[in-house]
Amino acid sequence: MSQDDHDPYPMRAQQQRAPLHDLPEPPDGNDDDRPRAKRRWRPGILATSSFVLTALFVGAFLLVSRTLPDLQRVIDAGPDETLMLTVLDANGDEIGSRGRRTAPTVPLGELPPYLIMAVLATEDRRFYEHNGFDPRGIARAMWSNLKALDFVEGGSTITQQVAKNLYLDNRRTVMRKAQEALITLWLENNLTKAEILTLYLNRIYMGAGNYGMDAAARYYYGKSVREVSLAEAAILAGLPKAPSRFAPTNDLERARARAGQVLDRLVSSGTLTSQEVAGARANPADVVIRGQAEGQEYFVDWVAGQATAMIPDTTGRYTIRTTLDPRRQKAADAAIKQTLAGAGTERHVSQGALVALGPDGAVLAMVGGQSYLESQFNRATQALRQPGSAFKPIVYLAALEAGYTPDSPITDEAVSMGGWMPRNVAARDWGTVSLATALAQSINTIAVQVGDKVGMDRIGDAARRLGLERPLPRNLSVVLGSSEVTVLELTSAYSVFGNEGRRAAPYGIFEIVAENGDVVYTHTPEVTQATKPEHAHDMTYMLYNVMTDGTGRGAQIGGRLAAGKTGTSQDNRDAWFIGYTGNETAGVWFGNDDNSPTDGAAGGNVAASAWKAYMTAAQQGQLAAPLPGAVRFRDTTIRTATSAPSGFFVELGDLFAAAPKLEGGSTDWGRGFRRGGETLGGKR
Repeated sequence: MSQDDHDPYPMRAQQQRAPLHDLPEPPDGNDDDRPRAKRRWRPGILATSSFVLTALFVGAFLLVSRTLPDLQRVIDAGPDETLMLTVLDANGDEIGSRGRRTAPTVPLGELPPYLIMAVLATEDRRFYEHNGFDPRGIARAMWSNLKALDFVEGGSTITQQVAKNLYLDNRRTVMRKAQEALITLWLENNLTKAEILTLYLNRIYMGAGNYGMDAAARYYYGKSVREVSLAEAAILAGLPKAPSRFAPTNDLERARARAGQVLDRLVSSGTLTSQEVAGARANPADVVIRGQAEGQEYFVDWVAGQATAMIPDTTGRYTIRTTLDPRRQKAADAAIKQTLAGAGTERHVSQGALVALGPDGAVLAMVGGQSYLESQFNRATQALRQPGSAFKPIVYLAALEAGYTPDSPITDEAVSMGGWMPRNVAARDWGTVSLATALAQSINTIAVQVGDKVGMDRIGDAARRLGLERPLPRNLSVVLGSSEVTVLELTSAYSVFGNEGRRAAPYGIFEIVAENGDVVYTHTPEVTQATKPEHAHDMTYMLYNVMTDGTGRGAQIGGRLAAGKTGTSQDNRDAWFIGYTGNETAGVWFGNDDNSPTDGAAGGNVAASAWKAYMTAAQQGQLAAPLPGAVRFRDTTIRTATSAPSGFFVELGDLFAAAPKLEGGSTDWGRGFRRGGETLGGKR
C-alpha cells in the first residue's frame, strides 16, 4: 500500500496535486490589478518584517550577552572581599558590626539534611525537576498571593535567585530580567544541581550583614551550620524571603513564627511528618544574646562611617575599639525612651536625641532617635535643628571676650531691628539686670542688644572656635538661635566652658586593629584653647545660675555642681537642654522629624527632665570632679571688665594658703593623740 493510502489529510494531497488551471479565475472588472498588487507586496512585507524582528532579537541577545559578567570567574573567585568592621565598646564587648560577614564554603554533604529539605520546601519545591524556570511554581505563587491579597510567596527558582544575587544588582529593568534569564540558562547548562544549591546556601543574604548559612548560624547561634538543630534550621530557611524582617536578632517572635511556616511546608510537602517536627515546634530556637541597647546602633553607624573614611579602599576584617560607655549608654536610652513615652506623648513629641562627651571629647553615649529599627537617621549627628536660646551662651561668650562681665548691668527695653521686634517669653519688664541674670532668665531683648553691640563678626568667630563650622547668617535672629546645628556640635561647644576654655574635638574611635593584630589607627587628642580660662569660668558661673535661679531649675541634680542652658525654638518645634558637670557634658534634643510644632515642649520641661534623668544615672557612683567658676562669693566687690575672674576653687585655695600654719614639724603632728593600732604609750 502506498503512502498516500495512509494520509490522514487526503484533502491536503488533492490541493497539492491540483493543476494551476483548475484554480478559479479572478473576477472581471476594473479591480483586476489590485489583488495582483497585493499578492506581489505581501511576500515582501512578510520578509521585511521577519528580517527586522530577527535583527532586533539577535541585537538584543548580543547586547544582553555582552553586558553579562564573566560567569565562571565569579564562581571560581568565591565571595567578594569587602570591609568587615566589628565594633567594641569601652569595655571591649562587641556592640555591633557593619559590612559583609561571610564564612568558608560548606560542602552540601556537610550540611544537615533537614536544613536542605527546609530550604527546598520553602524556596523551590521542584528544584530538581525544572530547568531553571518553574511555571507551576509561578502559578502557585500567583494563586497564593491572590488568595491572601498580598505578596506572600515568590515564584523565582533557586537558580534564578543565584543568578540575581551572584551577578546582578536590585534594579528592576527589562535589561536586568533578560540578563537574569540568560544567566539562569547558563547555570543550569554548566553546573549540576548540587553545585547550584551549594552556591545558594553559601552566598545568600541572611540578614544582619551575614552572607551564607554558616555565617548566619555562627552569628545567630554561635555555632557552625553543621551543628544546627531542626528548630534552628527552620529559622535559617525562613530568612531568604525577607532577611531583615525575619532576622531573629531584630524580632525573635516573628522569626519563630516564620520558622513555624517552614515546618508547615515540610509537612505539607511530605518531606517530614508531623511527629518529626513536633520537637522543633515545642522547643523553638533561641539566639545568642547580644547588646540590647537599640540606641547604640546609631553610634555603631557613626563610627563605622568614620572608620571607612580613615582606611579608604581597604578590605578585610577590622576591629574598632570605641569610647562608648555601656552604663552611660543604657542611661541615655532609658532617658530618651521614658521621656518620649511620658511627657513626650502628652506634648506630641515623637523624637529625641542625646550625646554625652567626656572632657577629652570622647563620646560616652549616643542616642539618635526613638527606634533604630524604624528609622536609621541619626538625629544626634545628622539632623540640623534650631537651638533657640541654647545658642545664647555663644553670644555671651563673645560679650565676655569683648569686655563685659557677668555683673555688667543691662536694661530690658523694647528692641526694633529693621522692623524685627523680638519679644520675651515672660510678659514682664525686667528693668536693669546683670548679664548673668539676663542669661539665667533667657531675656530675649537683652540678648539681642548684647549681640548688636558685640557684632556678628565676634559672634561668628566665637562659634567657629567652639566647633560650629557652618557660617552664620549675618542677621541678629542668630542671637536667638535661628541658625541650625546638630546635637553633637552644640554639646561639644558647651564642653569648652567646663574644660577651662579648651576644646577637644569629639571622637568615638580609640583604635582600629586589623585581623592580624596590626594597629592601623590610634586616636591622637586634638585640643585647642578656644577661649581664655577666665572667660570659661565666667560662662560656667552664668550657666550655673541658669540651673539655680533661671529657666534650667528643672534640670538640677542633687549633691553635684552643674551648669547648663535651655533652648526652645519658635512654636515649640525644638526643645533643648545642654549642660555639664566636672565629669562630662551632655546635650538633649526633642522634636518632630517633620518640624511640626509640639504642644508646649520646651527646654525647661521635656528636655531638662530628660537631661536630669540621664545625668543622675550617669553620675551615680562617680567621684565629683571640680567645676571651676561655678560658685563664687557673693559679697566680693563687683569686678570691672578688665579684672581677672577667680573661680570658687581658686578662692578656696587662697583661703587655705592664708590660714595660720600649725607650729612644729611634720614629725610631731597630732601630739597627744593615738595613731591607729597603737595602745597607750605608743606600743601595740
